[in-house]
Amino acid sequence: MLITDTAAIVTGGASGLGAAAARALASRGAHVFAVDLPDAVAKAPVVDGVTYTVADVTDADQVQTAVEQAAGARNPLRIVVNCAGIAPSARIVGRKGPHDFDLFRKVIEINLIGTFNVLRLAAAAIGQTEPDQQGQRGVVINTASVAAFDGQIGQAAYAASKGGVASLTLPAARDLSSSGIRVMTIAPGIVDTPMLATISEEFRAGLAESVPFPKRLGTPDDFAQLAVNIVEHDYLNGEVIRMDGALRMAPR
Repeated sequence: MLITDTAAIVTGGASGLGAAAARALASRGAHVFAVDLPDAVAKAPVVDGVTYTVADVTDADQVQTAVEQAAGARNPLRIVVNCAGIAPSARIVGRKGPHDFDLFRKVIEINLIGTFNVLRLAAAAIGQTEPDQQGQRGVVINTASVAAFDGQIGQAAYAASKGGVASLTLPAARDLSSSGIRVMTIAPGIVDTPMLATISEEFRAGLAESVPFPKRLGTPDDFAQLAVNIVEHDYLNGEVIRMDGALRMAPR
């Protein structure tokens, strides 16, 4: 599918994986609507071809407004990349007692329900566009994590949320096939995003050494490159791609 002269939605688009995906799509001629929370949007750099839109992915009305903005652009809405998410850590039973129930609910609500909220509303809008010569209308790329398969100690909530995103991939692709919409998921390994900004260089080097090859942390640009490849590769559908340098996470 061609990226040039399309509209795209990227959630979590003001930083990290989302910002890299937004830049990559815009550089290839898409008009990107980068959706994020107010504080993140306020700090986001100006990027040609990227329009920042404030919305909480768990809020149906706010997401609908963002989708209508993208769908009302000059170019047809064809692309969605869901990157919004959080990654807190807590044991099921820790020193302070059982896992905070509201925290677990919040992680599921943002990472899984928020992803589905954007998927359903954006797919409805994409389905109203004219198909291309191959009958394609668009592609939705969701973001899981290797934690969906190799969840570590303290990652019960995060792994459960990302496992849900991974499991959503195939039924969503099947549901939307009649509309000419593909659904794919990327499961990144250890990626050098703002979430890792507070760790020491020594610990960062240890993380890189744990990757079989290449022995480095992933980058947001790695993610963006894969997202672009998925958009352009019409026969990729209903699959989760691990982007992790063959890493398999240890228990801790």
